Amino acid sequence: MAAPIAQRCYLFCHGWGMNIFRHNIKLRTIGISDILQPGVGYGTKETGTAQDTQVNIPLDRLSVSYSRSSGPGGQHVNKVNTKAEVRFHVHTADWIPEDIRQKIFEKNKNRINKAGELLVTSELSRSQQRNLTDCIEKIAAIIADAGEKPYEPTAEDIALRAARLEKRNKERLKQKKISSAIKQSRRVDFD
Repeated sequence: MAAPIAQRCYLFCHGWGMNIFRHNIKLRTIGISDILQPGVGYGTKETGTAQDTQVNIPLDRLSVSYSRSSGPGGQHVNKVNTKAEVRFHVHTADWIPEDIRQKIFEKNKNRINKAGELLVTSELSRSQQRNLTDCIEKIAAIIADAGEKPYEPTAEDIALRAARLEKRNKERLKQKKISSAIKQSRRVDFD
């Protein structure tokens, strides 16, 4: 009679640009085994499509730890480690392109510790797996946010902006002339 070493749960994640993926998590241990790497696409804001390069989050490169969650919850909070903490070293994460790593470092200074690790935590749920899923989604959102290209105005946008500025300046000068004429009419000469 062969008993399984540990129960296995299948974790389905999706959202914020992540593809649906499945991987096995051993319960009662922190280690993650038999991982299918999820693909996280990052794209431009206006099209919503993925760019040429596909960024994968290798879960074996992430440090996952669990601790007791804070806040209300009665005895459950005091005896179950449900808060998930996921961290990885930003500068040595070769699975993220260099320019996106720099943007992650610039945009998330308050989430990066002195060792250069990006720390993401979640304690939304009473389940370790859901909190781990939430952490992975947060990492995917950070990568997607850093991978977005800034909006570059077209020639039409530049021309429209220049026309509006010119119209605004003409209206301002017109109002100044009206105000000046009113003040001139109030003036009294004593000659």
